Amino acid sequence: MASTMPVPETLEKLDMYIDGEFVEPASGEYFESFDPYTAKPWALVARGNAEDADRAVQAAHRAFQSPEWRGLHPSQRGALMRRLADLVSENAQRLGELEVRDNGKLLSEMAGQLRYVPSIYHYYAGLADKIEGSVIHADKPAFTFTRHEPLGVCVGIIPWNSPLMLTAWKLGPALAAGNTVVLKPSEYTSASALEFVKLVEQAGLPNGVVNVVTGFGAEAGQPLVEHPLVRKIAFTGSDRTGAHLYSTAARDIKRVSLELGGKSPNIVFEDANLDNAVKGAVAGIFAATGQTCIAGSRLLVQRSIHDEFVDRLVAFAKTAKMGNPMLLDTQVGPVTNLPQFEKVLGYIDVAKGEGVETVLGGGRAERPECGDGWFVEPTIFTGVRNDMRIAQEEVFGPVLSIIPFEDDDEAVAIGNDVVFGLAAGVWTENMRRAITMSERLQAGTVWVNMYRAVSYTMPFGGYKRSGLGRELGQQAVLEYMQTKSVWISTAQEMANPFVIG
Repeated sequence: MASTMPVPETLEKLDMYIDGEFVEPASGEYFESFDPYTAKPWALVARGNAEDADRAVQAAHRAFQSPEWRGLHPSQRGALMRRLADLVSENAQRLGELEVRDNGKLLSEMAGQLRYVPSIYHYYAGLADKIEGSVIHADKPAFTFTRHEPLGVCVGIIPWNSPLMLTAWKLGPALAAGNTVVLKPSEYTSASALEFVKLVEQAGLPNGVVNVVTGFGAEAGQPLVEHPLVRKIAFTGSDRTGAHLYSTAARDIKRVSLELGGKSPNIVFEDANLDNAVKGAVAGIFAATGQTCIAGSRLLVQRSIHDEFVDRLVAFAKTAKMGNPMLLDTQVGPVTNLPQFEKVLGYIDVAKGEGVETVLGGGRAERPECGDGWFVEPTIFTGVRNDMRIAQEEVFGPVLSIIPFEDDDEAVAIGNDVVFGLAAGVWTENMRRAITMSERLQAGTVWVNMYRAVSYTMPFGGYKRSGLGRELGQQAVLEYMQTKSVWISTAQEMANPFVIG
């Protein structure tokens, strides 16, 4: 954790956003945000606390009750969201560059994400006036129907790997449903959220509908989760933190959606197109420097092609260009923050201690083009057993474990033998195998002959310790709503009042 300090003139000062205004933290304290490529601080971020959390929740609560927001027809909410989407589109390049400076991921990916984010808001803007209940034919003399209503104040806790993309996953359905929101970005990547809310303001959303509280989890995030006026927590992050939030939210019976960790199997069968499978394996683990919950960090390769496939994979992975993430031809950037950098290196040491064979990388990148940044060499281990820590625990970095298997049954057994269940990949030209594997694998998303694809139309979420609820798709809107059943009697005379009707 970075220490607080007086604000020096050389670093940009970033305040939090509450009730339509940028405000200084109640404590007056700020903390450093680091550029992962240079390992140097570049901005100071407001260090929020419980007082700031309360101010933001109170503002969101007032906005939820106000006619300026609650009184809008859903079509009007949708119009505001479309305006926001257009503004994000106009500012995509600038927002992408800001995220790269804050989290070190590739400009080619971050700018691409920000060009895609408007589609998410457009999608949910279109759904805003299409959230419909049902007329139900009850077995009683009554006209009965259901309606879906917003929950109230929702808190979105955003991770550091894809801040504005994952903000859209939460904010889009929350606003379409008519809720108000307090965003809590990661302490490592707060800058883009604070720039984004300027666009929220320009789009004309009423004050208090979207707020941003920055700071550390224990000081700013925990008070948001515990606040009695908060009705829903949407969190993306580690399973350990998710379990803690789940337990805390349960005290007040708050709604919770959790998108947590993964240890996804990427399974290559002998009948696969091996050239495509090699590219899919690389995309699954080295894209985004492995800092993605859906990383295909366990590569299961059928034993009959194991050695050939490993040779092809290592040869291709060696061509990856590391360096400045702002350059469009860079393919592997730095790890986002120092604690994660040290964690990844620690797992590499653990794996070596478990007796794996290192066939690529295996430590800190010392290349001149990596400078003083937090770079880890793309690393591939063979000789991995599924009971090893490197195969069971989420590393969240560019580290791949290759595990051989004999047949379909063993591939399923190994693939499912982990506490996570977020995603899985299958590489095969056999359609029957593709379908049966997608049925048998315990994962919220299964890709066949592709990897790491998401769409605003497709629900996303996990099995087991990978989470609860779903983001994206139409289903996500209902995660931010509650269902009301309405009974209107059509009986001419009231029945016996002492007997339930």
